[in-house]
Amino acid sequence: MSAINKGIRKTEISVKWDPSPAGQPPTDLDIVAATYLADDPHGDPAYVVHFDSRSPDGTIYLNRDSKDGKGFGWDEIMTVELDRLDSRYARVMVGVVIQQRPAKRTFVSVINPALRIREDYTVLAEDDFGGVLGSTAATVAEFVRQESGTWDLRPGVHGFEDDPATFTATMGRARQP
Repeated sequence: MSAINKGIRKTEISVKWDPSPAGQPPTDLDIVAATYLADDPHGDPAYVVHFDSRSPDGTIYLNRDSKDGKGFGWDEIMTVELDRLDSRYARVMVGVVIQQRPAKRTFVSVINPALRIREDYTVLAEDDFGGVLGSTAATVAEFVRQESGTWDLRPGVHGFEDDPATFTATMGRARQP
């Protein structure tokens, strides 16, 4: 890495999906983000941002929230301003969780889901959740602060089969091989 590398500064995570068929309960996907302190980067999250919340310092926030996938374009959008995040934070994990009311759902039952992670107009990662069809939630991005203070993205969709509360509490733990 070069000394002039700025790393990722401000990123946008977007999710979209098609509405449920007529007569079926709505499908509700939610983007969540969790921050981890430098002295415990794989422990409990310092805080979690999701619908109806934002980070205490305003650096992580949801721009758009859909409960049914009926929006135009991207249904859920979260902004993460890494360049403004306090230096005590070393990691930010971002995930997507399927709300489990009124019925249990996995990604196989979500119609045309899509994920896009970008910085400005540069697409950094895209996915369709095809690798986690049996999961109820998935991590989609890990942002890691380097010693230089810049941030790197480690993209990848990893499935979980937990309820939303358990997922947000455990999504940043180190994965076992």
